[in-house]
Amino acid sequence: MFKVFSDIKFLFTAPLILALLFVINLATSPGDWWVQWAALGMGIAWVVCLLRVIRTVIVVGGLAALGTWLWKRESAGRSAAATPPRSTDSIEEA
Repeated sequence: MFKVFSDIKFLFTAPLILALLFVINLATSPGDWWVQWAALGMGIAWVVCLLRVIRTVIVVGGLAALGTWLWKRESAGRSAAATPPRSTDSIEEA
């Protein structure tokens, strides 16, 4: 569970770290772009974290939908059992 929270944190911090590395690369060695290798590694990790977060959101959403459906089904069954059925004896024929 805590892995998902660290993944969400990484989704926001990784682009900031890459921006900082880009500025450092630009300031120190503008002709040699070593930051691309850091961007490749962090990009792969970012996509993996994104997929993990999406999977967790889908699972939690599915469980919430299932719980809501079961709750509504139970409450509808309980309210149907509480109301007495209508009697057709009181209907007058014309």
